[in-house]
Amino acid sequence: MSTKTKIALVTGGSRGLGKNIALTLAKKGIDVILTYHSNKSEADKVVSEIQSYGRNGLAMQLDTRKVDTFDTFIQQVSKYLEEKNGSSKFDFLINNAGTGLILPASQTVEKQLDELLDIHYKGVFFLIQKSLPAMNDGGSIINLSSGLTRTTMTPAPVYASMKGAIEVLTRYLAKELGPRKIRVNAIAPGAIETDFDGGMVRDNGVTNERIASATALGRVGLPDDIGKVAAFLCSEDSDWVTGERIEVSGGQGL
Repeated sequence: MSTKTKIALVTGGSRGLGKNIALTLAKKGIDVILTYHSNKSEADKVVSEIQSYGRNGLAMQLDTRKVDTFDTFIQQVSKYLEEKNGSSKFDFLINNAGTGLILPASQTVEKQLDELLDIHYKGVFFLIQKSLPAMNDGGSIINLSSGLTRTTMTPAPVYASMKGAIEVLTRYLAKELGPRKIRVNAIAPGAIETDFDGGMVRDNGVTNERIASATALGRVGLPDDIGKVAAFLCSEDSDWVTGERIEVSGGQGL
């Protein structure tokens, strides 16, 4: 087993699922570069916690809608890694950054659809493309999808459609990157107690109970439920898993 320290790049790592994924990876001995959109102070707190586990951490600003900034961003990542480790490459890319849109199709306007397209598909596609030369062979890419690609419990046709596109992209990339032994998988969370969409699941007791009652294991999800699966997909234990959609929902909507 290799003793070389692995390095992960986690988008949207200052809060919610991205924060939990970043911290879980650090606990597993992985160094983490995380991105944040605007809240630098929260991102720096996550970095401090990563460092408390004895791992290297760095927070970098990135707006995943702005594809034209990706070349410069990856150059900055590579420069940091070269100076820190003597190698410019990283091992794991976790595409977590995103926003929600709980709105029926009849009420959705073009600007809202375009924004979700930029964040949830176009940004993910091109960040992967720009990252590939900077990734080590044998690494792992994880794309965050959603349980809403399977169930229709929530009126989110645009959001779910974008996540559905990501699941298809995941399969194609798994085949394309197979020769490099880079595994590509999608995690599809069910409803999770975070601040996502204004903390609707976490803070609304009625919503929380309604979802829990429709879930086989009798509760809504917690960030740790997702972080542990991400850590698995960044470990040698998952080296025969690629092109998969892994739903982590406790049996929601079965």
